[in-house]
Amino acid sequence: MSSPPPAKADDPEAPAASKGGRKKLIVIGGAAAVLLLTVAGLWFSGILPHLLGMGKKEDHASAEPAKPVPPSYVDIPEMIANLNSGNRKPSYVKLAARVEIPKPDDVDKVKAALPRLQDMMQTYLREMRPEELRGSAGTYRLREELLARANAAVAPAKISDVLFTQMLVQ
Repeated sequence: MSSPPPAKADDPEAPAASKGGRKKLIVIGGAAAVLLLTVAGLWFSGILPHLLGMGKKEDHASAEPAKPVPPSYVDIPEMIANLNSGNRKPSYVKLAARVEIPKPDDVDKVKAALPRLQDMMQTYLREMRPEELRGSAGTYRLREELLARANAAVAPAKISDVLFTQMLVQ
């Protein structure tokens, strides 16, 4: 069982053997790429995780759909603020609002931060001009700005909406 003698450089069969090795390498590499793409496709389609038992474990308690928790509301005391009217006659805004809190656990946090919340809202109202409150676009901008300030005031609690119960601009 002796091994064949090594091929010499002037042997005509030596280049053919190296070309055959390259062809085998290309075929093996192509097969590996196809296998890899097939496994990736099965994984991302969700078939492979399911076959491997990595799917969602369902409990009997989680099988029933969770009932959505209704949001809670906290009233903000009525505010009267002098608007920034420049040199003209003074203008006032009277605003009563209610904030919507998606998590019932955050209600106490919001009530505790109510003085800070009220201060931030009043400070913003004092800087507004009467023409900024005109129309539905002005009311929408006011709501968005008050919502951003309310979330900053009550952080880490979350407020999902500011609802106006009364708004009077004089």
